[in-house]
Amino acid sequence: MPNASGHDVAAALSRTLGPLRRAVLRTTRLAEDLPDLPEAHIEVLRTVAESPGIAPPAIAEQLRLARPTVSNLMKTMQRAHLINLTRDVDDARRVHVTATAAALELLRRYDGASAAILHAAMDELSADEQRAVAAAVPALAKLRSILAASGHRRPPIDT
Repeated sequence: MPNASGHDVAAALSRTLGPLRRAVLRTTRLAEDLPDLPEAHIEVLRTVAESPGIAPPAIAEQLRLARPTVSNLMKTMQRAHLINLTRDVDDARRVHVTATAAALELLRRYDGASAAILHAAMDELSADEQRAVAAAVPALAKLRSILAASGHRRPPIDT
């Protein structure tokens, strides 16, 4: 987007990232015959896989979700055999969350298929486009971190 203003780039990203994410998810699910897990379940599973034994309040804080929302997710995910809840040995009011082996396998399959699908799609890009995508990855990762750190702040809306 040569000579595009910051607002133009932000608008283009806004229009592109959601559909791209959904296309990758849909294509990956079809390729691997993966279950149609809600995005919230996938986010929780990723958090739990990265921090086995994490407590639900920490999940809520990390994902910026309300505690009752996380509580409901825990119940649903436990019934679906995606997570295990273990009572704290020192304080029975507290629980620790771990992903089941089946859930970890689903994440592994998703990540492998997703990478393969993106690799195949990128092979259809020109060499310049491939370099542009590769060069954008660090900036997109930093943008994700900035947005995650911003919490619930609402940016000013330009009209």
